[in-house]
Amino acid sequence: MVSTKFIQQLKTKYKIKFDNPKLLEEAFTHSSYANEHPDAKVRDYEKLEFLGDAVLELAISDYLYRNFPQLNEGELTRMRSNIVDTEGFADFAQKFGFPAEINLGHGEEKAGARSRKTLLEDVFEAFNGALFLDQGMKAVEHFLSLTVFPLIAAGKFDASRDYKTDLQELLQQDGPVKIEYEVLKEEQTPSRFTVQLVVNGQALSQGKGHNKKAAEQEAAKVALNKLN
Repeated sequence: MVSTKFIQQLKTKYKIKFDNPKLLEEAFTHSSYANEHPDAKVRDYEKLEFLGDAVLELAISDYLYRNFPQLNEGELTRMRSNIVDTEGFADFAQKFGFPAEINLGHGEEKAGARSRKTLLEDVFEAFNGALFLDQGMKAVEHFLSLTVFPLIAAGKFDASRDYKTDLQELLQQDGPVKIEYEVLKEEQTPSRFTVQLVVNGQALSQGKGHNKKAAEQEAAKVALNKLN
């Protein structure tokens, strides 16, 4: 269950008090916990994650559009991709004390899921989805204004870096290399692509994004992190 200490932290640091505490509990409940504790009658966070993904993309896109008028569409897309990628959201979740509050089943706990970046990304999205349902977009924007937006304003996220070009230059140092980006999945609502990066016929990484370009950039970034 979400701790009293965390609930108090939300109230004092971020001025957030959920009108429906069940939404907050759901945002931190992994499916493994829900399956092991049917009597608790708490749902897992997957539907809230779905909603939160769209809410965060809209809120961050609006912030970037209003605060970086000098950037073109491609640069805005790259900056947003850098912010909303798995590592970015996982870092946010870690920074704000989310990992300790996650309800996990015994197997996932033993497997170290609490520190898994993809899970932390999911929980960060689910929390914002829950906050949106409970209090609307203004509350989400207020939370982000105290947490994420200052990091963007401080220049933590680079709009100019092109991970695909960086990866191509790295891979082709010793000669031609065949690099392909294959769409594995396309979701319509909200728009979300999953792309696989294939190098010389071998799958190297995957990336997700609101469009094909953003997903390709994410796949290239993941590949660069692996290779470096």
